[in-house]
Formats: sequence, C-alpha cells, structure tokens
Amino acid sequence: MENVIVYTSTNCPHCRQVKSFLSEKGIAFEERNIEQNDDYAQQVWDMGMRAVPVTLIGGYRIVGMNKTQFAKALAVLQQ
Repeated sequence: MENVIVYTSTNCPHCRQVKSFLSEKGIAFEERNIEQNDDYAQQVWDMGMRAVPVTLIGGYRIVGMNKTQFAKALAVLQQ
C-alpha cells in the first residue's frame, strides 16, 4: 500500500476531520505538522498550496476535507 501523508497544522479543525476520517476507514497515514517542521511547510509551499490540510494518496492531492475526492483516491489505493 502506498504511503498516505497528511500535512496539518496544530489548531486546524479540517485537519482533525481528515485524520478522524482516515482513522475510521482504517487507513494508516503519516502526519506532517507544518508548524513543527519547516521542511514540511516548505513541501506544502512547493506544491503551490497555501493552506492545510493537504492529503497525498497515491497520485491524488486532496485539499481540505473533500469526501468525494477521498472516496476516489481510496478506491484506487485499495485495488
């Protein structure tokens, strides 16, 4: 299974929603808090993003808590 990476910040309600959603689905993920690590913040910036959460699943890049996009990405992931 490919790595799932969630870029977060400390007091971000949407980040908590994404983490809860993935946990409920039994999807393991690596959390990268951009406030605690400048390299993670730079990675988000380099993707052209200016806000978190950003979730990377396979070739998908999902911004925010978008259940439709998560469903598509997870379907590909679980094939």
